[in-house]
Amino acid sequence: MSLLNKNVSFILVFVAQASYSQQDVILASDEEDILSEEIIFDDDLFGNVFDEQPTRENDSWLDGLTVRIRQQFYGQVNSHSIEPIPGFSFPKNAALENNRLGINFRFQNSFAPGWLFQTSGQTRAFWKDDYEYKANGNNFDAESRINEFFVQRSFEQHSIKFGRQTVVWGETVGNSVLDVINHFEFRDFTIIDIEDARLNQWMVVWDYFGEESNWSSFINLYPEFNPAGVRGSPFFFEPTYNLTDYQRDGEVLVEVGTQWKKSFDLSDISFMAAYLYDNQMRFEDPISGFGDAVGKKNDYILLGFSANRAIGRLLLNFDLAFSHDVLADSFNFPGTSALASPLNLKKDRLGTSFGFEWAIDNQQSVSLGVQAQKLLDEREGLLPGQQLIYEGVYGSWLVRYTNNLLNSDLTVSSTLQGNIDGNSLLAFLSANYTISDNWAIGASIISISANTQSPLIFFDEDLRLGFTLEYSF
Repeated sequence: MSLLNKNVSFILVFVAQASYSQQDVILASDEEDILSEEIIFDDDLFGNVFDEQPTRENDSWLDGLTVRIRQQFYGQVNSHSIEPIPGFSFPKNAALENNRLGINFRFQNSFAPGWLFQTSGQTRAFWKDDYEYKANGNNFDAESRINEFFVQRSFEQHSIKFGRQTVVWGETVGNSVLDVINHFEFRDFTIIDIEDARLNQWMVVWDYFGEESNWSSFINLYPEFNPAGVRGSPFFFEPTYNLTDYQRDGEVLVEVGTQWKKSFDLSDISFMAAYLYDNQMRFEDPISGFGDAVGKKNDYILLGFSANRAIGRLLLNFDLAFSHDVLADSFNFPGTSALASPLNLKKDRLGTSFGFEWAIDNQQSVSLGVQAQKLLDEREGLLPGQQLIYEGVYGSWLVRYTNNLLNSDLTVSSTLQGNIDGNSLLAFLSANYTISDNWAIGASIISISANTQSPLIFFDEDLRLGFTLEYSF
């Protein structure tokens, strides 16, 4: 594998560790001022959702329905060149990356004592100049997806949930080494928050709430894997062979895990264990040299511990993860689409994440999360001249700051993220203003800098701006 392909392959390994509040951005390029373009919708595009509806006593179940409609503009605004390898450079032109209309819904209903039904989903319509529009042959495109879809039954000290849902472990918000249960999808810089990128899976989750401690166990009935990058997105690089989903061929895959949690005065501790599959598949070239790349799964054992401690307005958190038999050349990070290197070694990995959350006052908060991981006995089994993708300690750090102003109608937030080697820095700033109970607007800016030692070199000097207009009811 060439150095260029190696760097390209692991861009998303690094980017996916960044955890930022999901934002949407705007681009005004030299070619056209997209703000001056009028997007015309048919009168019946949204049906009668904006019309006044009569109130009927039997319609109370609608109280559990929320809908959000968001128009998003986002893109890179500065034209420049990058040189990922000495002597090899290519230009990056300012361009609109996202021009899309999104409709999200969420419905929750306690339809009987002890019973709860919850579902959520989304639809995206891709307009002119959106990269999904271009990937569709410069034609309108749209997609829909059901996220949550589960029924919960609660009785006495027990709760059972069945359906599409999410299981989150770990205390370090946005940067936990234990947050690996659900798989992820990162498409572009508007979805770079791990909380927003999680994909729900078909699970049975059982919770037991004891007097002094709690148990939570899950069975994943249909484990899935991180989808390949979307063609045309900033994270997509044309592979030699097409990357496909895992071919199960009737094979039954199951993941299981359990967590024990105990609460003390101002602190909590948890122990967990799970049998999992790496979220990211390992792709190999087809034996025949033709057709699609072959996706290879890998199962492993995860043992973990987490703890937190509250000191006034400060909350300290700590996570520890031991992973047995992970693939040494295909790490379990979201967003990767790497073809495999010749190595096919399984190794143990030790990781930790720690940090704090501090409520400065009722309007301001700041958090810090640091993640570090290392393969144990990393050189064992390697031939002379062979090299792992990551050697030694590797990881990332993340700082978030939020300030609510004007009676919380205006929210200003910022994020700084980089790797612990100091080879890259991503700076993010956003402002969101609530106009009324239904309308809101937002703007954001992302700046990236990196050197040749970081996969983010492919985004060095990028400056992205964005704008969103949102209606919810």
